[in-house]
Amino acid sequence: MSRINQNIPSLVAQRVLNNQNRGLAGSLQRLSTGLRINRGADDPAGLIASENLRAEKTAINSAISNSQRAEQVVNVAEGGLQEISNMLVELQGLVGATANEAGVSQEERDANQLQIDSILQTIDRIANATSFQGTKLLNGNFDYTVSGQSANLTDVTVNAAKLADDGSARSVTVTVLQSAQTAGVFLSTGATFGNGGSGEVTFEITGTKGVQQFTFASGTSQANILAAVNSFKDALGVSATQASDAARVQIRSTDYGADAFIRVKELSNEGATDFIFDAVGSTTGLSDTKDYGRNATVLINGTSATTDGLTARVSSDGFDVSVTLDGTSALNAAGQSTTFNITGGGANFNLAPAVNLAGKVSLGIETVTTGNLGGSEVGFLSNLKSGGSANVQNGDLSKAQEVISSAIKQVSSLRGRLGAFQKNVVGATISSLGVALENTTAAESAIRDTDFATETASLTRAQILSQAATQSLALANSAPQAVLSLIG
Repeated sequence: MSRINQNIPSLVAQRVLNNQNRGLAGSLQRLSTGLRINRGADDPAGLIASENLRAEKTAINSAISNSQRAEQVVNVAEGGLQEISNMLVELQGLVGATANEAGVSQEERDANQLQIDSILQTIDRIANATSFQGTKLLNGNFDYTVSGQSANLTDVTVNAAKLADDGSARSVTVTVLQSAQTAGVFLSTGATFGNGGSGEVTFEITGTKGVQQFTFASGTSQANILAAVNSFKDALGVSATQASDAARVQIRSTDYGADAFIRVKELSNEGATDFIFDAVGSTTGLSDTKDYGRNATVLINGTSATTDGLTARVSSDGFDVSVTLDGTSALNAAGQSTTFNITGGGANFNLAPAVNLAGKVSLGIETVTTGNLGGSEVGFLSNLKSGGSANVQNGDLSKAQEVISSAIKQVSSLRGRLGAFQKNVVGATISSLGVALENTTAAESAIRDTDFATETASLTRAQILSQAATQSLALANSAPQAVLSLIG
């Protein structure tokens, strides 16, 4: 080298050393932070992808937390319902024991009524005290509210309904395609029952609830026949009225639906004439016939409903509604319809990473106070209190037992729904979200995290190259000193 104003080898060595030092610093940063991407310049596309995945992870973690919170809410409600269920069973026992009239003194009746009053008060107290973070769970706070309900619907139960965040109501249209029917059999009695002028006929009438034999002698009035059958109305589940043909009696099941039936059979007949007919206009007498009722065919919001007599239910994602028709109303006829609105209520949980209607799960928790347990047809638990129509001191014990049985079914059904929600919705959601979290974390790690095996190799290489560049720079800086030998 004979020129000293510009040391080109030194400049080259400086540039290379700076590059090697930057690479060494980058490797040290990746190893110390554990991240391959520390700033946008490291990998712009990778940074965008990893940030999106980090946001998804946070949303999934929130959804898992929400699901666990929902499970805790259901656990609290289930605990209260379990105690109420236990007390309903105890009520059933008290009513059954009091029904043993000849073996129970009035003092015992009074004592049993005191227990019943105490149990009813406790049920109301539990319904009003069961809460989660101050929010009541069993007092109707999470029951759905409806408006515009027709009087032709005796019962409307909303188990689940997703409502829009803007608070708008959800319309529900009930359309009857085929009416529900009771079972029916006809007896030819005339105004006065006659069997060739003499003799008697023994009929066996079987209904959904039981069986009873009736013997009618010639000369028995139709009014007495009606009274005899109707005296066993509750025991048989059938009722008798005069048919459109005044010479015949119509015996029908008190219940509607395919499970309701009635059978009338002649056990003995001293004459040759059969008095049983399967239709009011039939001219062929029968000695034995059986008829079944018919379930209604109903559409709810255009979806074919599952029906049981007069009750129709549609259950789908975010929409679970059950309605009961009034069998004697105009609605129980083909082509009839009615509409009501679900205006609010329900317990809403967001169990998905995205906050939208699709990720929301709604659950209705109905009121379980004594004024709501039971039904409009049989009565409510409050009827069992002192002075009520079904009290055990002087009330109707058969009605009391029916009310309690209905309340037990109601509470059991609610517990079953909560259990299904806890197991099949919340439990499955937590499992699914756990898998999603694992996969999302793995994807983010593959993009953003440092591969230490690769990076340590790069660090070793960068250290060697940096040391070599430093040595080269030292040599390049000392090379111009050789020009002094030319002067010397």
